[in-house]
Amino acid sequence: MLKLDVTLIIYDGACPFCRAYVRLHRLRQDIGTVELLSARDADDRIAHFQAQGFDLDQGMLVVMGDVVHSGADAMHVLASCSTSLGWFNRCNRWIFSSRCLSRLICPMLRAGRRIALFLLRVPLIRETHH
Repeated sequence: MLKLDVTLIIYDGACPFCRAYVRLHRLRQDIGTVELLSARDADDRIAHFQAQGFDLDQGMLVVMGDVVHSGADAMHVLASCSTSLGWFNRCNRWIFSSRCLSRLICPMLRAGRRIALFLLRVPLIRETHH
């Protein structure tokens, strides 16, 4: 049986910023077959990654083969894989193609996410998965 390489991206489907990011990023065009999975879905893979110690409130996961990238590293990997087609991809690539810059910016993005979830009265992911 032929096994296709699928990139799995786990993001917060309740966060308007996270949803916009995965929608605007031309993922399938840039990196091929992609499966998007909301960290709030009832999917065994969510529990699997949480059991491995990944805190999905700290950032998205990008799983490529056997390698798991989280948070700023996940954003960096996606930016490194993206083309420069479209304004969003150009900006994303410019900002997050630097690991150092990714690590500086991601805490601000997490803070913005937390504020947005608070204003929307949406609990954190860890509060929804027990």
